[in-house]
Amino acid sequence: MLKKYHVKKGDKVIVNSGSWKGEEATVKVILPKKDRVVLELANMTPEKQERIGRRTVKKSKANPNGGMIERSVSTHVSNVNKVAEAKAEK
Repeated sequence: MLKKYHVKKGDKVIVNSGSWKGEEATVKVILPKKDRVVLELANMTPEKQERIGRRTVKKSKANPNGGMIERSVSTHVSNVNKVAEAKAEK
């Protein structure tokens, strides 16, 4: 059975809670199995830009050097609101 969400791919959203609270972003992908959305954040401060999507990984055949890799930021779908809805609530 398909789940319905209040956001879809390409929507402009504002993050309500978590590490990226208050940031404006665009939804890149929706992950229905985990109820998460992958975000493309915009207009961020330099210190937040530095820690965005960076994860430490062990050495492996797929990643022979290990260390820090770039990943997209994801958050639970309930932690985001569409920009139009967020402005109407204020």
